[in-house]
Amino acid sequence: MKLKVPTMRSALVYKHGRVSAKGKQIYRYLDNIKITLLCGFVTILVLRGTIGFGYSGAPPEDSNDLMPSLKLLEDMDAEEEDELEAELDLNQTYSLGPKIDNWDEQRRAWLLENPDLALSSNGKPRILLVTGSSPKPCDNPAGDHYLLKSIKNKIDYCRLHGIDIFYNLATLDAKMGEYWSKLPLIRKLMLAHPEMEWIWWMDSDAIFTDMVFELPLQKYENHNLIVHGWEKEVYVKQTWVGLNSGIYLIRNCQWSLDLMDAWAPMGPKGKIRDEAGKVLTDALAGRPAFEADDQSALIYLLITQKEMWGDKVLLENTYHLHAFWAAIVEHFEEYMEKSRLGHGDERWPFVTHFVGCKPCGSYGDYSVERCLKQIERAFNFGDNQVLQMYGFQHRSLDAFKVKRTRNDTDRPLEIPNALNLLHPSFSQPTWESAH
Repeated sequence: MKLKVPTMRSALVYKHGRVSAKGKQIYRYLDNIKITLLCGFVTILVLRGTIGFGYSGAPPEDSNDLMPSLKLLEDMDAEEEDELEAELDLNQTYSLGPKIDNWDEQRRAWLLENPDLALSSNGKPRILLVTGSSPKPCDNPAGDHYLLKSIKNKIDYCRLHGIDIFYNLATLDAKMGEYWSKLPLIRKLMLAHPEMEWIWWMDSDAIFTDMVFELPLQKYENHNLIVHGWEKEVYVKQTWVGLNSGIYLIRNCQWSLDLMDAWAPMGPKGKIRDEAGKVLTDALAGRPAFEADDQSALIYLLITQKEMWGDKVLLENTYHLHAFWAAIVEHFEEYMEKSRLGHGDERWPFVTHFVGCKPCGSYGDYSVERCLKQIERAFNFGDNQVLQMYGFQHRSLDAFKVKRTRNDTDRPLEIPNALNLLHPSFSQPTWESAH
């Protein structure tokens, strides 16, 4: 038997027995009220939806009942995730992941089973260059354009030298945001890519400006961490800028996992990072008072535990693995006139690093205008070395437009490959002979 749900009209009929003329008027009146209320409700829905998507102010408190909140539609950035995470206790030791004690044995066994993956296409140990940026759009609209140029520059270098590249947009651990975010990422990539001998971290604000120079890997056979720096500045003066952790190579091995296990506990955002910052400021010369950063923490480990880490760390300064931009960008034209590229040092800096510039943000140690102008020059300086293979170059280092440098020919394979980049033999001379 079908159950009939009573309506307001059926209830009135039941109460009065039959429908009078007056009752019919009441029914019509009630119907009109219902239609009016329904139209009003639909209008409210439309208006609320329109206001919610088109108005920049805060939505009504109960708008979540009608449509998804814009805030929920946006990807949560690291700061929002940090607020959702329970803050670590000062007495609790942070860990990047489960402790691994036999990574060298695990990796060696894996490589024996996969010998074809152990070397790159050029027969050298495999390198994974890792860089990245925030998943959110830049505060400065021009910043995204220069991030694109930066990754294009890195892709070009890696393609020319048989290096793999990984571009990251995700914060893998909300506690380890900002400059600390590279540690959980690098550890994850090491474990996921045992075929990679080296992980090469490179900040997004660094530009390759010598496309010919190659890393002297044979020089690093007895080292596991290669970072630009100076022995005296780190171990004697103990200055907080004795090395630069924005660009470094770290070997895929047990030693590196152990180093990161010792390095990371200063990094969790909140009380731990704040308290660690006080320790670092007291210990390192010239360091301002601010929360712990990965560069200061690394220097602190090298100073206080030199016997544990020092022998395997090479502070590289024979070429520009990191070259501070402000001291060199005005001299690019001189480099082109006076010397040939391929040295990677002050003659043709290997990497120009725009430390203190924030092209993606709205603040920085230097004006945005100055930074963007010089990043453009550095990019064009490196890009000319790529374009020359195809008969073009930028009209000037300040211009994105290009000009033709040679005419096309019906015998293109006979064109000299001046920089040996178009079909590289990867026969980089030994480090000793190159210097």
